[in-house]
Amino acid sequence: MRIDGLQYANWSEKIFRQMREGGVDAVHVTIAYHETFRETVLNFERWNRWFEQYPDLIMKGLTSADIDHARDTGRTAIFFGFQNPSPIEDDIGLVEILHTLGARFMQLTYNNQSLLATGCYEEYDAGLTRMGREVVAEMNRVGLVVDMSHSGDRSTIEAAEHSTRPIAITHANPHDWHPALRNKRAQVIRAVTERGGMLGFSLYPHHLKDGSDCTLESFCEMIARMAGDFGAEHLGIGSDLCQDQPDSVVEWMRSGRWTKGVDYGEGSAAAPGFPLMPAWFCDNRDFGRLETGLRATGLSDDDVAGIMGGNWYRFFAENFGPEVRPGT
Repeated sequence: MRIDGLQYANWSEKIFRQMREGGVDAVHVTIAYHETFRETVLNFERWNRWFEQYPDLIMKGLTSADIDHARDTGRTAIFFGFQNPSPIEDDIGLVEILHTLGARFMQLTYNNQSLLATGCYEEYDAGLTRMGREVVAEMNRVGLVVDMSHSGDRSTIEAAEHSTRPIAITHANPHDWHPALRNKRAQVIRAVTERGGMLGFSLYPHHLKDGSDCTLESFCEMIARMAGDFGAEHLGIGSDLCQDQPDSVVEWMRSGRWTKGVDYGEGSAAAPGFPLMPAWFCDNRDFGRLETGLRATGLSDDDVAGIMGGNWYRFFAENFGPEVRPGT
């Protein structure tokens, strides 16, 4: 089983076919960065058209059982998520509406301070806001997973502590391996994983040691070390693959509507576009290389199978439905 915890590609039949060639059974795809509720609904509509156009390649995913069905029918299950809470605007009631439409992940922040928490680019991290605590509780209730990939350290730890269900960092790497602002310190990873949460390892070059020149061996050895430190059962892949996107999309991702300037983020101001992917992971057909690299580290077959998809499958099964509460 192969499951990718995060992609934001420029979707096309070519990419859908590459998913099948790479044996990718499920992908969590970003359908909102800074979109309002109505704009996000339009993105749901766009995906509905793709499901109609390519029914032999992809299908909508709502539960882990949909991954089983996708595998049985030779397709990839697509699960939806947001990298920013902008789709709920300032209305907690939209959490349930968006979950009903098919959303299964929502980040509380994207780099900046939001109504819910603090992003990893802010100088001061005030943690969860009053609304943030209320929204996390509502996300727990309906089965919308709290994602803290772009959040600050304190906010992430508080989200893990306040949430009654495990949370996720769908796409990031350890800060001590590569000190990018987006990568997570050990105490943050521990706060998430010790409560049953998941960490998905990112292949986006700005998050990699040596960037685009990162080797497969370095990446896989880092994962093996994390398995020893935090338990392999809490680890997966969240490639953050942005395949075929034009460089102009980076400006939307980073700048949105919050600034009139251009936020270059962790990349160089001289090269603000998408960086080159490592030669060993360019698209969905390369998941086999990653699996081979993990096996070469000495990880057990069970640990490799879990990291490649089994752990995400279990996490989806336990967290995409309504919260089970005493007396219900």
